This record gives sequence, C-alpha cells and structure tokens, in this order.
Amino acid sequence: MVSFVPLKRLVAAALGGLLAVGAATVPAAAAPALRQVMFVGNNWDGTVDVIEPSGGYTRIGRLSVVPDRAQRLTEIYLNPIRLAFYLGIQQGPGEGHDQLVDDMYTTPAGDALVVSRPSFADVVSIDLATGAVRWRFPVSGFRSDHMAVSPDGRTVAVSASTGNTVHILDIVTGRQVGSFATGDKPHENLFTGGGRYLWNMSIGEVNTDLDAPWLDFTKGDRKITIADTGTFRVVKTIDMRPRLDAFGRRDLSDAIRPAVLTPDESKLYFQVSFFAGLVEYDVTTDKITRVRELPQNPATDPDRTTWVNDSRHHGLSISRDGAKLCVAGTMDDYATVVDRATLTPGPLVTAIKPYWATVSADGRDCVVSEAGADRVTAISFATGRAVASVPVGDHPQRVRIGQVPVGWTAP
Repeated sequence: MVSFVPLKRLVAAALGGLLAVGAATVPAAAAPALRQVMFVGNNWDGTVDVIEPSGGYTRIGRLSVVPDRAQRLTEIYLNPIRLAFYLGIQQGPGEGHDQLVDDMYTTPAGDALVVSRPSFADVVSIDLATGAVRWRFPVSGFRSDHMAVSPDGRTVAVSASTGNTVHILDIVTGRQVGSFATGDKPHENLFTGGGRYLWNMSIGEVNTDLDAPWLDFTKGDRKITIADTGTFRVVKTIDMRPRLDAFGRRDLSDAIRPAVLTPDESKLYFQVSFFAGLVEYDVTTDKITRVRELPQNPATDPDRTTWVNDSRHHGLSISRDGAKLCVAGTMDDYATVVDRATLTPGPLVTAIKPYWATVSADGRDCVVSEAGADRVTAISFATGRAVASVPVGDHPQRVRIGQVPVGWTAP
C-alpha cells in the first residue's frame, strides 16, 4: 500500500531544509567595533560633547539630548504644579538656567546614550546614529539627578531628587526593574560588591539660605542608603552625623556630595556641603578615620549662601590603583591631585568653577569639568599638572567614559 504525503507538508519540509542551509551558510552580522570616548554633559544648553581621549583629547562631535524640548516644555507649561517646580529648578540649582543634562552612560552596544534631564524630570535614551529619543522614563517627583551604571552595563540607577527614590532601569529598554526609598534629596549613587549593592547618598535641601551651621538641622534627613540589587530592599543605612561627631567634627555638614571607594571597597572618601576638603570613612570599622582640609582661595566669597548648591568642593575621583585622589575645588577655583597615603595635595591647578572629576579611559589622568570656563581639563595623576584642555558647551558638569562605534559621527 502506498501512502501519499500531503503537498503542503512536502513544501514545508523543503522550505525548512532551505532555511536550515541558509542559517548554516550565512554568518550573523558582526557587532560593530567600538571605541572608548568621553562624554561631557553641557547642562545649560542640553548638549553632550564627545571627546576622543587618545592623542591629546580632541572633540569629535556634539549631540543634542533635548530633541523633544518643545514637547516637554508644552507639557510643563500646561501643568501648574510641574511649572512651579520647573521654574524652581531653573532659579535654584540651575542658577537661572534650565538643567537639561545631568548624567549620562552608553549602552553596552554603544548605540545609545542614556541621559538624566533634571528640568524635565526624566531619563531618556538617545540613539547615537539618528539623535532620536528611543525611550523616556519619567522619574517620581519633579527632578532627576545623578546616575550610576551597574558593572555589567545592563542597568542604570537614577536619583529622583524630589521623589526621595532611586529608580533602577534596564539600560536598553528603559523598563524599571526596581526602586527603593532614600533620605531627602538623593544624589550620588555607587554600585558595590560587583553590582550586588547600590549605595545612595542623600544631600538634603541645598537651595535655601539657611546655611549657618546652627541651622543645619533644617536641611533634612541625610544618610547613605544601601540596597540589595537583587531584591531592591534596603539592607543598611549610615548616618554620618554621629560618626563625624565622634571624630570631633561637629562643625561639618553630614550632606555627602561626590564620593568614591577604594578599589578594594574598604575606604570611602567623600566631600560634604560647605567644606573645602575631604573625609575618609573606614567601611569595615564603620568610623571616620581622617578628615583633610584643603587650601582655601582667599578670593572666595566667605558668605556661604553664595556657594553653588551648598557646595564648596564638588568633584572627586580616585586613580585605578587607589594611590591618588583628584579633587575639584569648586568655589576655590582649582583642582588638585591628593596623595591618598598622606592626604597631601599636589600642585593647585587653576580651574574655573570645576564641578566634576573623572578618571580618563587609560587611567593616566583626572579629567575635571570647568563649568565656569566651558571646558574640560586633564590633569596627570603622575605629575599633578594639567596636560590638556578642550572647549565644550555651556556649563559642563558630569564627565563619563563611554563607547561609540568606530567611525561614529554626530547625527
């Protein structure tokens, strides 16, 4: 007896064979080769400058991160509550300007730049090939702030500074994977333990004139909040107030500004509001171990209410071997490389309102943003001397290392 196979099954089998052959013989498209670059966020004009760090630091492109500006402003002006906060941000932390780019990181594929935009209270992903918005995530409250990317590059954490919340987002899709509550005005974020934990530093209210030391209690609940990134539960909080008091520095604010950990994560170095210097905290013993005052510029206005967002010094990085710290002396108009063993500063490099410090891609230099001069300056960790300066856009703040495809040009 002869059995007949239906024609449609024969056709399907034939097509399946052809597809299998095609899959075996046609190689998958190779991922584009990537190059390391520096991204400089120009906060007041909503652009990001892309700098090639090798061969003397050269700007290779500029990217707008507010292609949807008209749409966002229309939404804000039609909402009285949002408009009030928008104007408050403009006249407060923005010093009379919109805050259009605070922090930024690239995706692992180097095809998009993820940016926090304080005045628009959001995080967006900008396609590096087209300049278009891929996704947008509105944060809780009315202002987005500092971010941090996980060691594997898959997630990005952003502080919602008026929402007292940290959101953790999938860096490719913008989907929220978790969040946790913080102290007042969450600011800096640090991943630790290979990405297992996330540390958030809340700085409290920095936009009032209640800056006298005896009024420090009016600045709010300031603490380090440590969350497990697997469960997003808070596992520990650290209030530096009693620790500073125990060290004999009741005069110092406990509002932690930029902070860095040593490579082995045993020591935390941080700046605090109103202070020209830095603090060393031993993570294991849970104690302040050293406080170092750094030089003060005699030309700096002694009126604390004139200092930008309660900062005196704002910007801190650490060399990859952990031997040197780089300090941005914001209101004192200098940057300096500090020997970590002795906390002795090196030469004072003149810088106009330096606002951030980042380690270069090759680890040789500290790169500071000069918000008052619209440039970034690289300072050698080895010599403490400036080795290069590059003009950038209006009011550069955050500087981050990222990647773009080889041959990339700005859209």
